[in-house]
Amino acid sequence: MIHHIHLKPDSWLVSAGRWSAPGDPLNVPLVPASNFLLGAGRSYARDDGTPTWEALEEILGGLESGQAVAFASGMAAIAAVFDQLPAGASVVLPEDCYQGVAGLAMAGAKRGRWTVQRLPLDDTQAWINACSVADLIWLESPSNPLLIVAELDAICAASRKPGAILAVDNTFATPLNQQPLDLGATVSIQSVTKFIGGHSDLMAGVAVTRDPKLWEALRRWRELAGATPGALEAFLAVRGARTLALRLQRAQQTAMILAERLEQHPRVNCVRYPGLPSHSTHAVAKRLLKGFGAIISFDVRGGADAADAVCRNVRLIRHATSLGGVETTMERRAAIPGQEHLPPSLLRLSVGIEDVEDLWADLDSALHAAAS
Repeated sequence: MIHHIHLKPDSWLVSAGRWSAPGDPLNVPLVPASNFLLGAGRSYARDDGTPTWEALEEILGGLESGQAVAFASGMAAIAAVFDQLPAGASVVLPEDCYQGVAGLAMAGAKRGRWTVQRLPLDDTQAWINACSVADLIWLESPSNPLLIVAELDAICAASRKPGAILAVDNTFATPLNQQPLDLGATVSIQSVTKFIGGHSDLMAGVAVTRDPKLWEALRRWRELAGATPGALEAFLAVRGARTLALRLQRAQQTAMILAERLEQHPRVNCVRYPGLPSHSTHAVAKRLLKGFGAIISFDVRGGADAADAVCRNVRLIRHATSLGGVETTMERRAAIPGQEHLPPSLLRLSVGIEDVEDLWADLDSALHAAAS
């Protein structure tokens, strides 16, 4: 069943995925069961799911007016989409995209499963042209970590090869800031590990589509691959989703302030944040995004050594990978294998919900300390 939201997204996040019979618990419980008593349509969790998974799928599917399939991780959801491709398929990826996607795509290309073409995310005409020949058009907007915002409306509206899948990794924007299915995408992917979970304590992913055949194929792939979310992870993801709207609102308000201040800082060369007028795709972001998100990337003067020193000198901000948690984290992305093409002094900052002045004091102090 496709869920249609009659409530605003903030209310849907709080109210969806709950039981409603008298005497039911207010919150859907953690169901740590691998098998069930036979006779009521559910027998084995890997095949049939659990009530906790279903609550998460109702919340996230309804948020995009589609049907959701929950997975063990964001990469599991991504792999499920790639595995729908026929032998010898053509895949198009952004030049700037999540390293896990690029790694998966190139590994498949080396085995002859598909061919891969990389395109600049801001070259809209190149993407429109690719839509007519590619079997999988994989988009990520805003991109990781350069925060390029694609003209998804134009690309999704382009004529596609019959049977082609246009997938959008919507992790940075979240469904609160962008709805790819409304624009015409085939499937919207979220790493639930990030903003939806929101507390850096779980791994999960979700694929949302309005194509019943694709939804069924993704469910079948999850079953056969065993890429199922854990009981505790699903429970925590539901709880995290309840506060997504509040957390994202606070984080992106703070991110805007920090981005503006970083742009004026004498120890910073370049700031990338879609909310800044100086950002290369700011006009597109203003048109397509409801909010500019909570991720900033910036280049530190002095190169990689100076950027590493900033990471060593922060105290409130955590020097850690990943993103989307309540705590602010920061890392030098070019230090990660597979990311060497990035500017060596680029730091990716995932803004949390701490007080903005405390965050700025920590960041400013670390930037100055790195120069001494």
